[in-house]
Formats: sequence, C-alpha cells, structure tokens
Amino acid sequence: MNQNKLSSRVRTLIKSAFAAAALPILFIYIMIAKPDYRIMNAMGHIVVPVAHAVGDVVTWPVRATGNLISNIHELANLRSENEELRARLDAALADKVSCDIARDENVKLQHELDVVRAQPRTTILADVIHDNAAFHHNTFIINKGVGSGLSVGMVVTSTDGYLVGIITDVAPTFSRVRALTDSDSNIAVRVVGTGVYGFMAGNGGKRPTMGFFSDPEFQPARGLKLVTSNISGILPADIPVGTMTNDSDVKTTPVSQLTRVMVLEFDSANKYK
Repeated sequence: MNQNKLSSRVRTLIKSAFAAAALPILFIYIMIAKPDYRIMNAMGHIVVPVAHAVGDVVTWPVRATGNLISNIHELANLRSENEELRARLDAALADKVSCDIARDENVKLQHELDVVRAQPRTTILADVIHDNAAFHHNTFIINKGVGSGLSVGMVVTSTDGYLVGIITDVAPTFSRVRALTDSDSNIAVRVVGTGVYGFMAGNGGKRPTMGFFSDPEFQPARGLKLVTSNISGILPADIPVGTMTNDSDVKTTPVSQLTRVMVLEFDSANKYK
C-alpha cells in the first residue's frame, strides 16, 4: 500500500515537471505562430515565474556543486593559512625558549664570574705540619704565625683556592686552623648561580652539612656549588667552598690531603689587601 502511494506521488511530480517544462514551449509557439500580444501578456505572468522556478530546480545541482567547490577551496586556503601561522608560532616559541635559555645562562655565568672576581693581592704560603682530628673537633697546625703577619680570623685556603678553614690561634712561628668539618665551624655560604644563602656547619665527620636556607622553597640537590657569603661579616664573599653531594652534605677539601695552604689577607671592608 505504501509503495503504491509513493509511486503515485512520483508520477504526479513527473507530470507536473513535464507540464511546467511545456509551458515555455507553448509560449514560444504562440509568439511565433500566432503572435497575439494579449495572450502573450497574460501567459507571461504565468510562464516566466514557472520558467524561473523550473530553471532554479534544474540548475540547483550545478549551483550546489559550485558552492561546495567554492567552500572546499576556501577551507583549503584557511587550512594553508593556519598551517603557516602555526609554523610561525612554533618558530616564535622556539626563539623565546632559546632567549630564555641564553638569559638563564648569562645569569648563571654572571654569578660564576662573581666567584673569581676578587683575588687577593697578598697571600702567605704555609705548610701543614700537624693534623689534629679528635672526636668532634678537626684542626690543623701551619708553620706560620705572628712573625709572618698572621692573626686570628684570617682565611686559609688550599693552593687551588678552596676554603679549608679559619685561623683561631696564633703563636710567633705557628698557627692553629679550625677546619670546616670541626663541630665549632659554622659559616655563611651562597649557592652559586642563585641568590640563595645558607649556613654550612661542621659535625666532626668527613663532610659538613647545609641548613637554614634563605629561601624556604629552595630544593638543595647534588652538584650545587657553594661559595662564601659575607652576610655574617666574618668571611669575604665568593671564596669557593665545595659541592653538595646530596640535599645536605657538602664535599670539601679534606685536611688529610693538605700539605701546603694559602693564608689570605683582607680588611674589615671585605676587600682583600
């Protein structure tokens, strides 16, 4: 039953289409065979709109295809422009990352250059003549004293410039130096490449430990280098101290490896003499 209804509707549509298509032909026939302007004028009000409608129906697939092609072409252009813009954005982001890396490296180099900016003009070489390590104390004796211009509080470094201790007692011909691992040692230091400060304390063991960082969010890690800080007013700034081996321990120059040291002279204004 449904198929019969559908077939009937299709036949009706086909008949209507043929009838609409026949109207322009009839109109042309009347214009040529029997040119009656009244009939032509009357039929014009019917034939022309019908012809327009038929033309629209006939040409709809062509117009739809043309619009589809135009839209596809426009979409292709948009995709091409988007790809070009994305490539430019990626290049700009890469340039930004490179600039950020270069800026960070410059800051790091600037801090590292600060480590060696101040070199003493006067140093006193001395030999280590005795190593006195007992319980929680670690001191050693050098063969220079008051007679060589040494005094309490002077800084002692290894021959390669690393801090190894501070003079605590002086005699005419010798001096006692408190090593960094001594339990009474507690010096202010700075993490190289940052503005983070902290305190390195001796514990009588093989390696001193770090604590009390100025930045509570700072995460200490293996490989960070430390230099002295003058925030305590005891030591001059930027003398190399050592390297962190984990989040607390610091590797410094062992006293047992010292045979000769350098005593640095500097004034109270934190400048070397």
